[in-house]
Amino acid sequence: MPKIVDHDARRAELAEAMWRVVYRDGVGAATVRSIAAEAGWSPSALRHYFATQTELLVFAMEHVMAKATERFTADHRTGATRDVVQGMLEELLPLDRQRVREAEVWLLLAARAQVDPTARDRMTEADDGVRRAAEVAVALLTGEQPADDAATARLHALLDGLTLHALLHPDRMPPRRLRELLAAHLDQLARRGLPADPG
Repeated sequence: MPKIVDHDARRAELAEAMWRVVYRDGVGAATVRSIAAEAGWSPSALRHYFATQTELLVFAMEHVMAKATERFTADHRTGATRDVVQGMLEELLPLDRQRVREAEVWLLLAARAQVDPTARDRMTEADDGVRRAAEVAVALLTGEQPADDAATARLHALLDGLTLHALLHPDRMPPRRLRELLAAHLDQLARRGLPADPG
Protein backbone atom coordinates (compact mmCIF):
# COMPACT_ATOMS: atom_id res chain seq x y z
CA MET A 1 0.00 0.00 0.00
CA PRO A 2 1.48 3.42 -0.94
CA LYS A 3 2.59 5.67 1.90
CA ILE A 4 0.19 8.54 2.59
CA VAL A 5 2.02 11.84 2.99
CA ASP A 6 0.44 14.56 5.12
CA HIS A 7 1.55 17.60 3.13
CA ASP A 8 0.24 20.11 5.69
CA ALA A 9 2.26 18.42 8.43
CA ARG A 10 5.33 18.40 6.18
CA ARG A 11 4.93 22.11 5.43
CA ALA A 12 4.53 22.83 9.17
CA GLU A 13 7.74 20.88 9.81
CA LEU A 14 9.48 22.92 7.13
CA ALA A 15 8.16 26.15 8.60
CA GLU A 16 9.67 25.29 11.96
CA ALA A 17 13.00 24.38 10.36
CA MET A 18 13.00 27.53 8.24
CA TRP A 19 12.36 29.79 11.23
CA ARG A 20 15.07 28.12 13.26
CA VAL A 21 17.51 28.99 10.44
CA VAL A 22 16.13 32.52 10.00
CA TYR A 23 16.11 33.28 13.73
CA ARG A 24 19.61 31.88 14.28
CA ASP A 25 21.40 33.02 11.12
CA GLY A 26 19.21 35.63 9.41
CA VAL A 27 16.92 35.42 6.41
CA GLY A 28 19.84 35.53 3.98
CA ALA A 29 20.90 32.12 5.28
CA ALA A 30 17.49 30.57 4.58
CA THR A 31 18.35 28.63 1.44
CA VAL A 32 16.90 25.36 0.20
CA ARG A 33 20.09 23.61 1.25
CA SER A 34 20.27 25.10 4.78
CA ILE A 35 16.59 24.49 5.52
CA ALA A 36 16.79 20.93 4.18
CA ALA A 37 19.76 20.29 6.46
CA GLU A 38 17.92 21.78 9.44
CA ALA A 39 14.85 19.63 8.77
CA GLY A 40 16.89 16.50 8.08
CA TRP A 41 15.65 16.34 4.49
CA SER A 42 17.46 16.11 1.20
CA PRO A 43 17.50 19.32 -0.88
CA SER A 44 15.64 17.49 -3.66
CA ALA A 45 12.81 16.59 -1.25
CA LEU A 46 12.53 20.21 -0.15
CA ARG A 47 12.40 21.40 -3.77
CA HIS A 48 9.20 19.38 -4.14
CA TYR A 49 7.63 22.05 -1.91
CA PHE A 50 9.68 25.11 -2.89
CA ALA A 51 11.16 25.18 -6.37
CA THR A 52 12.65 28.68 -6.06
CA GLN A 53 14.04 31.02 -3.43
CA THR A 54 11.06 33.33 -4.02
CA GLU A 55 8.66 30.52 -3.12
CA LEU A 56 10.61 30.06 0.11
CA LEU A 57 10.34 33.78 0.87
CA VAL A 58 6.63 33.78 0.10
CA PHE A 59 6.21 30.88 2.51
CA ALA A 60 8.23 32.78 5.11
CA MET A 61 6.06 35.87 4.58
CA GLU A 62 2.93 33.81 5.19
CA HIS A 63 4.40 32.93 8.57
CA VAL A 64 5.28 36.57 9.26
CA MET A 65 1.74 37.71 8.46
CA ALA A 66 0.16 35.01 10.59
CA LYS A 67 2.37 35.80 13.59
CA ALA A 68 1.92 39.57 13.26
CA THR A 69 -1.85 39.20 12.99
CA GLU A 70 -1.90 36.91 16.02
CA ARG A 71 0.05 39.43 18.09
CA PHE A 72 -1.88 42.45 16.82
CA THR A 73 -5.28 40.95 17.60
CA ALA A 74 -4.32 39.52 21.01
CA ASP A 75 -7.05 40.41 23.50
CA HIS A 76 -4.90 40.52 26.63
CA ARG A 77 -4.28 44.27 26.48
CA THR A 78 -5.99 46.50 29.00
CA GLY A 79 -5.78 50.16 29.91
CA ALA A 80 -6.32 53.45 28.16
CA THR A 81 -7.17 53.27 24.45
CA ARG A 82 -4.06 55.29 23.57
CA ASP A 83 -1.80 52.78 25.35
CA VAL A 84 -3.61 49.78 23.87
CA VAL A 85 -3.15 51.20 20.35
CA GLN A 86 0.56 51.77 20.98
CA GLY A 87 0.93 48.17 22.13
CA MET A 88 -0.92 46.85 19.09
CA LEU A 89 1.14 48.81 16.59
CA GLU A 90 4.44 47.98 18.29
CA GLU A 91 3.77 44.37 17.33
CA LEU A 92 4.36 45.43 13.71
CA LEU A 93 7.73 47.09 14.38
CA PRO A 94 11.17 45.39 14.61
CA LEU A 95 11.57 45.82 18.36
CA ASP A 96 13.12 42.45 19.18
CA ARG A 97 15.04 39.73 17.39
CA GLN A 98 11.94 37.85 16.22
CA ARG A 99 10.35 40.96 14.72
CA VAL A 100 13.65 42.05 13.17
CA ARG A 101 13.85 38.70 11.39
CA GLU A 102 10.25 39.08 10.23
CA ALA A 103 11.02 42.56 8.91
CA GLU A 104 14.03 41.19 7.03
CA VAL A 105 11.74 38.75 5.23
CA TRP A 106 9.42 41.66 4.37
CA LEU A 107 12.29 43.70 2.96
CA LEU A 108 13.74 40.88 0.85
CA LEU A 109 10.34 39.97 -0.54
CA ALA A 110 9.61 43.63 -1.28
CA ALA A 111 12.77 43.77 -3.42
CA ARG A 112 11.56 40.76 -5.43
CA ALA A 113 8.05 42.14 -5.82
CA GLN A 114 9.22 44.41 -8.64
CA VAL A 115 9.97 41.45 -10.91
CA ASP A 116 8.02 38.49 -9.52
CA PRO A 117 4.18 38.41 -9.59
CA THR A 118 4.01 35.85 -6.77
CA ALA A 119 6.12 38.05 -4.51
CA ARG A 120 4.09 41.09 -5.53
CA ASP A 121 0.80 39.38 -4.62
CA ARG A 122 2.07 38.37 -1.19
CA MET A 123 3.48 41.86 -0.55
CA THR A 124 0.15 43.40 -1.53
CA GLU A 125 -1.56 41.15 0.99
CA ALA A 126 0.94 42.09 3.70
CA ASP A 127 0.61 45.78 2.84
CA ASP A 128 -3.18 45.55 3.08
CA GLY A 129 -2.81 44.03 6.54
CA VAL A 130 -0.67 46.92 7.80
CA ARG A 131 -3.09 49.40 6.27
CA ARG A 132 -6.01 47.75 8.10
CA ALA A 133 -4.03 47.93 11.34
CA ALA A 134 -3.40 51.65 10.78
CA GLU A 135 -7.09 52.15 9.99
CA VAL A 136 -8.14 50.46 13.24
CA ALA A 137 -5.65 52.58 15.20
CA VAL A 138 -6.83 55.86 13.66
CA ALA A 139 -10.48 55.00 14.26
CA LEU A 140 -9.82 54.08 17.91
CA LEU A 141 -7.80 57.22 18.63
CA THR A 142 -9.93 59.78 16.82
CA GLY A 143 -13.37 58.23 17.24
CA GLU A 144 -13.96 58.68 13.51
CA GLN A 145 -15.89 56.00 11.64
CA PRO A 146 -14.75 55.33 9.02
CA ALA A 147 -11.19 56.28 9.82
CA ASP A 148 -9.82 59.29 7.96
CA ASP A 149 -8.07 58.03 4.82
CA ALA A 150 -5.22 60.57 4.90
CA ALA A 151 -4.51 59.92 8.60
CA THR A 152 -4.51 56.18 7.91
CA ALA A 153 -2.08 56.61 5.01
CA ARG A 154 0.27 58.73 7.14
CA LEU A 155 0.32 56.18 9.97
CA HIS A 156 0.86 53.35 7.47
CA ALA A 157 3.77 55.24 5.92
CA LEU A 158 5.24 55.90 9.37
CA LEU A 159 5.12 52.20 10.29
CA ASP A 160 6.78 51.18 7.01
CA GLY A 161 9.36 53.97 7.29
CA LEU A 162 10.26 53.16 10.88
CA THR A 163 10.67 49.49 9.95
CA LEU A 164 12.92 50.29 7.00
CA HIS A 165 15.09 52.73 8.98
CA ALA A 166 15.41 50.29 11.86
CA LEU A 167 16.71 47.63 9.47
CA LEU A 168 19.08 49.93 7.61
CA HIS A 169 20.26 52.06 10.56
CA PRO A 170 19.78 50.08 13.78
CA ASP A 171 22.32 52.31 15.56
CA ARG A 172 20.23 55.42 14.85
CA MET A 173 16.87 53.72 15.22
CA PRO A 174 17.04 51.45 18.28
CA PRO A 175 13.76 50.14 19.75
CA ARG A 176 13.50 53.03 22.23
CA ARG A 177 13.61 55.58 19.39
CA LEU A 178 11.03 53.66 17.35
CA ARG A 179 8.67 53.65 20.33
CA GLU A 180 9.20 57.38 20.92
CA LEU A 181 8.47 58.34 17.30
CA LEU A 182 5.38 56.14 17.15
CA ALA A 183 4.17 57.55 20.49
CA ALA A 184 4.56 61.15 19.30
CA HIS A 185 2.46 60.46 16.22
CA LEU A 186 -0.21 58.60 18.19
CA ASP A 187 -0.38 61.47 20.69
CA GLN A 188 -1.17 63.83 17.81
CA LEU A 189 -3.94 61.52 16.62
CA ALA A 190 -5.35 61.17 20.13
CA ARG A 191 -5.46 64.99 20.57
CA ARG A 192 -7.39 65.22 17.32
CA GLY A 193 -10.02 62.92 18.81
CA LEU A 194 -10.52 65.04 21.97
CA PRO A 195 -13.74 67.06 22.21
CA ALA A 196 -13.38 70.75 21.49
CA ASP A 197 -12.88 73.03 24.51
CA PRO A 198 -16.18 74.92 24.99
CA GLY A 199 -14.32 77.80 26.61
